[in-house]
Amino acid sequence: MNPSCLLTIIAGILLTACASHQNAPEQPVPLPETGFSTRTDLTFSPDGWPQALQADLYLPESSQPVSTVLLVHGGGWERRSRRDMTWIAEHLASRGFAVMNIDYRFAPEHTFPAQLYDLQVAMNWLHHHAESYDLDRDAISAFGFSSGAHLVSLMALVAESRHPLNQPYGGEHARPVAVVAGGLPSDLRAFGSGKLIRQFLDGEQEDIPGIYRAASPITHVTAGAPPFFLFHGAQDMLVPASQAKEFRNRLTDHGVESELYLMHLRGHITSFLTAGNAVEKATDFLIRHNRTTPESSQAGN
Repeated sequence: MNPSCLLTIIAGILLTACASHQNAPEQPVPLPETGFSTRTDLTFSPDGWPQALQADLYLPESSQPVSTVLLVHGGGWERRSRRDMTWIAEHLASRGFAVMNIDYRFAPEHTFPAQLYDLQVAMNWLHHHAESYDLDRDAISAFGFSSGAHLVSLMALVAESRHPLNQPYGGEHARPVAVVAGGLPSDLRAFGSGKLIRQFLDGEQEDIPGIYRAASPITHVTAGAPPFFLFHGAQDMLVPASQAKEFRNRLTDHGVESELYLMHLRGHITSFLTAGNAVEKATDFLIRHNRTTPESSQAGN
C-alpha cells in the first residue's frame, strides 16, 4: 500500500476515535439504506423576493409521507453555496429523509435579518408543497453548519419565543421539530465587531448592541425550544468550542434535550471536512425525533 494512503487511513481512524459524545443515547439498530431521487434548482423564494433563491430537493423512496430536513450551508453569511452540503443531503436521503438543501442571500449586500427570512420562507415552501412531494408537515427538522448552524438555530428559537424576528415570514411552520448545529456561533456578542459579523449585522456592536443580542441564538432559549444536536471542533479557533458548550448549558438550564459531540484535534474547517461520524450520530438523533422515519415505523409494528 502507498505510504501516503496508509497515513491517510490511520489519520482517519485516529480522528474518528478522538471525539466525546455528551448525553449520548444507546446506539440504535442500523437501518438499511434507501434509494432517492433529486430535483435540482427549484426556486423557493416568493415572487418579487429581492433575490431569486434555489434549492435542491432530495426525495427518498417511500410509501408514506416522509420526514424532512432543511439543510443550510456555512460561509460566514457571505459566501459558499448549497453544493458544500451535498454529501450530507445524500446521506440523509439514503436514511429515509427528504432534504431541502438551500441557498440564501449574502452579506454585505443583504444584511440581517434577510438570511433568517430566507430560511423562514423555505420552511413555508416545504409546508405549502408538502402534499405535492409527500412530505410530513409535522416532521420537519433543520441542519446547518457554521453560519448555517447560526441561522437554523435562530429560526428555531425565535419561532418558539414569539420574538418579532418571527414576523412577517415566520410562524408555527418555521419551528423545526429538531435541530442539528455544527460549528455554531451561538453568541455573536462574544466576537466583538469582527469583519464577518460587522458586515452581516451592518454595524459595530457598540453602536447596535440590541441587534447583536437579537441575532444571538443563545439569548432566545426557552423551555419550549426543540431538541438540539451540537457538534464542534474542540480546537476551533474561528468559533471556539465554548460557544457550543455555553449554548448547551443554556439549553440544559431550561430543561431542553440536547447532545454535544465534541471532535478533538479538529478546528472549524476540519470539523466539517471530517464530520462523517458526527453526521451519522446527528442522523440517528433526527431519526429519534421524527415520527415518520423508517425506524419509528418499525417501532410501531
